[in-house]
Amino acid sequence: MGVRHHHEEATGTSPDSPFLRLERKSDAIHLRLGGRWTLPHAATIAGRIARLLPDGDREPQQELPGGRALIMLDGLEALDTTGAFLILRLEERLSARGLSVSRKGGTPAWSELLALVARQRPQEPPPLPGPIPLLSFVEDIGRATVAILHNFGMLLSFFGAVVWTWLRGLFHPRRLRLVPLVYHMERAGVRAMPIVGLISFLIGAVVVNQGAVQLEKFGAEILVSDLVGIAVLRELGILLTAVILAGRSGSAFTAQIGSMVLNEEVDALRTMGLDPVEVLVLPRVLALLITLPLLTFYADILGLLGGWLMALVSLDIDFLQFTTRLQEATSWHDFAIGIIKSAFFAVIIAVVGCFHGLVVARNAESVGQHTTASVVEAIFMVIVLDAFFAVFFTTIGW
Repeated sequence: MGVRHHHEEATGTSPDSPFLRLERKSDAIHLRLGGRWTLPHAATIAGRIARLLPDGDREPQQELPGGRALIMLDGLEALDTTGAFLILRLEERLSARGLSVSRKGGTPAWSELLALVARQRPQEPPPLPGPIPLLSFVEDIGRATVAILHNFGMLLSFFGAVVWTWLRGLFHPRRLRLVPLVYHMERAGVRAMPIVGLISFLIGAVVVNQGAVQLEKFGAEILVSDLVGIAVLRELGILLTAVILAGRSGSAFTAQIGSMVLNEEVDALRTMGLDPVEVLVLPRVLALLITLPLLTFYADILGLLGGWLMALVSLDIDFLQFTTRLQEATSWHDFAIGIIKSAFFAVIIAVVGCFHGLVVARNAESVGQHTTASVVEAIFMVIVLDAFFAVFFTTIGW
């Protein structure tokens, strides 16, 4: 039970040893305190309080006479702040058992001491207010915005370092590394031809197929040549190729350089006095700058070929009709627009991929996170820049 029914007294031989005695009366529980409740006896008193009123135990309310507890201070011989603190702890344990606690006896000085200790005892701090959903949402937006701006600033700084390294290489051609350049051209360009060609061919066929369904309603089926020519040369050829290379080569650049950072190979390059931008980044940027325009030209041809085959099958438009109409509907501007955009897209994809590779932390999880981030950022920036070019070239009459 929470309150013991037997008496507990001091066991020490000293006459001033503290004691705590519990007596059950008809109207209340009486707790008689005696001896010296001072600092030297604190451990003894605390142990007796714990044995008399153990933590976590509860005595049913109906077994407590009157639900009252009276603490008798008449037997005290001495009391200091430690003893007052222990008396207050005793009162707390009694109150926790549903008892109404009061005191009796003692000197006015002891009453003042008990009141002073009660006021000076540390109080439980008020609970902190919970987060306000709207403010938390605004805070999350702010943090994300700051992170994006910080990342964009670092990317611009890295782009400046790449440009400076490239300009330095123009004045010192021997610093340009041709073997890595050719290697990355083969990896990013030649090996991407099957997937680029297949997707471009299928997209060209789909554009003609869907366009023919709508143009047949107006008897203008021959205009599918105009549709596929302008769409592939100006937008689809370069955009599809750039997205493929962002997912294929951009992610590969991040993973390769990130693994080198993880294995401390980049630190080894710096230790040997080599610039990682010159050794690792510049060959990849130049390789993509050369191969993406070539892949764009290749994608344009496959896209137009797929469009013509679909026009031949579904509309019975032969090659001569298709090419004649294509020459009338398009100009060299349409082809040049795709090639011009490909150079900008190549730089974006390569720089973003290499940047995320170099900022990888020294753990495998970071490599995966930055690989994903590089693909997403590169595709996003490619589409934004493509939208800008679309408006720009339309404005200048191209």
